[in-house]
Amino acid sequence: MRVPLLDLKLQYTPLKPAILAAIEQVADSQTLVLGPQVEALEKAVAAYTGAGHAIGVSSGTDAQLVLLMALGIGPGDAVITTPYTFFATAGCLERLGARIVFADIDPATYNLSVPALKAALEQTKNVKAIIPVHLFGCCADMESICALAARYNVPVLEDAAQALGCAHPMGAAGAIAEAGWYSFYPTKNLGAFGDAGMVTCRDAALAAKIRSLRNHGMEPRYYHHSVGGNFRLDAIQAAVLNVKLPHLDHWGAGRRARAAYYKKAFVQTGLDSVLGLPHEPWADSGLENHHIYNQFVIRTPQRDALRTFLSEAQIGTEIYYPLPLHLQECFKHLGYKAGDFPEAEQAALESLALPIFPELEEAQQAYVVEKLREFPHP
Repeated sequence: MRVPLLDLKLQYTPLKPAILAAIEQVADSQTLVLGPQVEALEKAVAAYTGAGHAIGVSSGTDAQLVLLMALGIGPGDAVITTPYTFFATAGCLERLGARIVFADIDPATYNLSVPALKAALEQTKNVKAIIPVHLFGCCADMESICALAARYNVPVLEDAAQALGCAHPMGAAGAIAEAGWYSFYPTKNLGAFGDAGMVTCRDAALAAKIRSLRNHGMEPRYYHHSVGGNFRLDAIQAAVLNVKLPHLDHWGAGRRARAAYYKKAFVQTGLDSVLGLPHEPWADSGLENHHIYNQFVIRTPQRDALRTFLSEAQIGTEIYYPLPLHLQECFKHLGYKAGDFPEAEQAALESLALPIFPELEEAQQAYVVEKLREFPHP
């Protein structure tokens, strides 16, 4: 049996007629950049998340970049974030010359550790933002993070690239704090047909500035009040996302059901005693979308050997992420070293993502569990 990490064709097939019709509508209109489809998506995402404003842009990375630009974050400004995340979280800060300050993660959730954040705030001057990452589709401890931020009068910017559709007792991921962003990269729970992203924020003036900056700071046409970039969202991508968005909660429920299958099977077979399982901190909150499982991540000291074993059994896996950001070559100048963030470093050595997507069949999951049992755990 073959079990892919993700199979986008299974999601696409039933939506194919509607998606192709939406793309044809854009093609016939020849309004190919921004326009009605983008405006409709912005309104839909704002309504879905409860965000005050939503601004469509060219990617999740550009969403973060344009937000930071709009906030004026640059050289000398410190921003605290996690070293265990996708590169863009820190990469955008580096591009603007901001001072990257890392704080370690909570080993249970892989999200920003509140005690580590508190220590970083106490030790760092001129902090202009805190960026928690809602990793793998689970919200960070936003109540504690926002309380700390308020004490230090620092805005919180949510990296919700992997978490559109995830709910927290304080609100929807990406729409809890002052501002946030989403990625619609094809492998996300809500994926476009290429790159696309969205910024959310509370403040109307900030939203207006982001809209200007995504189009070279141009308003009106050919008059530039500031230097922005080409961060515009293509209409075709918005059209595809408009078709998909109404299905997002159903897909999230499917992912949670498959996560529940794994967890139950692991307990029944004793695998829970040798594998670290995903944590669901908001499971008792009464919120259906407390976790959307963009990834289902287990932990084991034998991660690399297990991955090879599963690959030989034609089971797809992935490592998110094999080297924490503070140890990346391009961030050597920050002065961090191995051992500075032990929880992030340990997660990078032990974490492994298993197949999880709404169309994953029970027989496929049973096969994954069977092979996990066959692996010679110590």
